[in-house]
Amino acid sequence: MTAHTAPVAPPPPLARNRNFGLLWFGEGVSVLGNATTSVLLPLLAVVGFDAGAGWMGALTAAAWVPWLLIGLPAGAWVDRLPARRVMVVSDLAAALTFASVPVAWLLDVLTLPHLAVAAFCNGVCTVFFRAAYPALVRQVAPREQQEPAFALLFGTESAMQVAGPGVGGLLAQAVSAAGGLLVDAVSFLVSAVCLWRLKLPDADPQPAEGAEPASLGQRIREGVDYIRHDRILRFFTVLGGLSNFGLTGYAALLVLFLVREVHLGSGGVGLVMAVGSLGGVIGATIATRVSQWLGSARALLALQVLAGPPALLVPLGAPGGGLVAMVAGMLLVGTGVVAGNVVRGAWRNRYVPEHMVARQVTTAQVVNLGTMPLAGIAAGAMGSTLGLRPTIAVMAAIHVVACMSMFWSPLRGLRDMPVAADAGVSAR
Repeated sequence: MTAHTAPVAPPPPLARNRNFGLLWFGEGVSVLGNATTSVLLPLLAVVGFDAGAGWMGALTAAAWVPWLLIGLPAGAWVDRLPARRVMVVSDLAAALTFASVPVAWLLDVLTLPHLAVAAFCNGVCTVFFRAAYPALVRQVAPREQQEPAFALLFGTESAMQVAGPGVGGLLAQAVSAAGGLLVDAVSFLVSAVCLWRLKLPDADPQPAEGAEPASLGQRIREGVDYIRHDRILRFFTVLGGLSNFGLTGYAALLVLFLVREVHLGSGGVGLVMAVGSLGGVIGATIATRVSQWLGSARALLALQVLAGPPALLVPLGAPGGGLVAMVAGMLLVGTGVVAGNVVRGAWRNRYVPEHMVARQVTTAQVVNLGTMPLAGIAAGAMGSTLGLRPTIAVMAAIHVVACMSMFWSPLRGLRDMPVAADAGVSAR
């Protein structure tokens, strides 16, 4: 007799997935709060303390240097901890961090070093949160829904990044930049509550049966070797580091540039940043369709072209037509970058073995995001000596070079990205 197995029911759509809905809502609120802070923190430094290019670079560096300092050990720790628990603790710590700024402002003890420390502490929380994030997405979204899940998450993040700068500018006018930072503190609390309400098993990840527990150093080396020996992951890691150096370098000076050289007020700065960020929403919306139409590998090549050269429009910012060109450049860059992130993020989450997810994320991000504090310091120094516009132009050019390197990538000639089972085999 031939045994017949019952057909496996397809997973429910994401719209009816309670756990995914909570993750999506909490992350969206948190990103909205952070997007307001991307305007409020530099505005507070410029308007409240008359900070120059050096301090603007230092604030950017403080936010990203935790990836260099703790990225590798954080990945090794997080791989052995429940993802949801790590993310809740990170949210609560970030809420306390940003709540300290308006309190210090009210007590008249707020200083620029305090802002830098707040940016650094939030960066530490971000390292742990982002290390655990892909593992939690795996738990709440089935494998075959990874790309739509990432598209929805990235799309919502991008939408909040559109609204956030405008909200930040309005808050700065209504209750001061320091008071507006309470919004970010509350947003982290909302995210923590949503994550806490997920209905998931919260047992600690266990090592394979019969395996000796590896030391922290061994686990770090495994993560580094995994990236180093995979030519596609290795390429994406280097490309991301170079691209982020350029993007972060000019982003560190954008608020100062818009205030001092384009002569915009707080509301105008928020509006420009919001319209420029709209590209992220477009990118997340088109990512899955472009990937299906062209194939994931070809789509990444096309999206890198879209994300690169338009960055050269950003340093053209000036009252009138120059401002239009600048916003158009920001819009196109955001579209290409976010759409590429959706395609890459979904592919990584299918490609990388579950026990390596956090270590792979943090190892790659040590390079991808570890260049950001260096970019902040470099942009601050160059902006103080060369001027804001030339520095933004140099940083934009670096990003363009990174994007164009896709033409010499391991993906050249492929239609689709390889899957985990075929790692190292050319996909057709």
